[in-house]
Amino acid sequence: MFRQVRLRRFELALDLPGRTGQTLANPESPHELEQPLSTLPVPPPDLVEQLCARGLVVEGALFETLYGGRTNQVWKILGGDSDKVLKLYRASLRNPLFRNDAALEARCLQALEITGFVPRLRATGRHHNGSWVFYDHAPGSPWRQEPEGVATLLRKLHTLAVPISVPNGCNGSADLALHGQEILDSCTSETRHRLAKLRPTELVHPTKHTCLIHGDPVAGNILVAESGMTLIDWQCPAIGDPCEDLALFLSPAMQRLYRGSPLTQSEENQFLSAYGQPEIIDRYQTLRPWFCWRMAAYCLWRIENGASDYAEGLQLELDAF
Repeated sequence: MFRQVRLRRFELALDLPGRTGQTLANPESPHELEQPLSTLPVPPPDLVEQLCARGLVVEGALFETLYGGRTNQVWKILGGDSDKVLKLYRASLRNPLFRNDAALEARCLQALEITGFVPRLRATGRHHNGSWVFYDHAPGSPWRQEPEGVATLLRKLHTLAVPISVPNGCNGSADLALHGQEILDSCTSETRHRLAKLRPTELVHPTKHTCLIHGDPVAGNILVAESGMTLIDWQCPAIGDPCEDLALFLSPAMQRLYRGSPLTQSEENQFLSAYGQPEIIDRYQTLRPWFCWRMAAYCLWRIENGASDYAEGLQLELDAF
């Protein structure tokens, strides 16, 4: 009862409707967050020339802007023996929750090609101060329903023994507390202090059973086709707690942003049941308040940097714990 009252007081104090149209100055945050991402109908001409010189595209190739990502510029290249995808990374964007590393994506696509649930990497390169990756276009549309398939896909990923060099992820409540506070420290509004007071207190020790995790398995990064599911956007993988991937997929804020609505309790139960790893599921349930609190901090950071669509996500995360 105390937490429910405290959350209602927080909701009143937050004044979300008054903040969603604001862009708060924050010297530690990039200006790019305020700009629409899909502003270029075609790649820069010199990048197209580079691709032509390497034999990756033909002169006069047609490009179709792909919407869905919130960080990088992505195009579908039409024609040839099969469609391809070009992703141009925005190197100056510093995101406190989702790393944006082209080298990590290329490394994962190469290592996981044999699994069949990632696109096939064709080439990588540099463009001015940024990087790009070029890979086969995966069929399908972003995930919207039937969470059991996603659970099966993530379980398959988490049981792989893949020798791959990627950073370590958060593991246990101490890591999550530190990470969440780092995000709040990069915020500027008084709301950050209110969120800090809501930090969970239950201690959860690190797990010894770490694995390769995707790091961003939101609905927009899971393509569904008759041939199966494909995990795309591998720019922030880690060796870490599999609960991290479960929490990101189940996150009410991320589901609202990418699918249009949070999962129902029934859908969440279906997902966890299909994942079929009781120890990991129990651990996720214990860590859930920590994941929700950190995501709430991230939503605040996005709101302060001009992404007003995260306002509802912030309240959804607070309601979830």
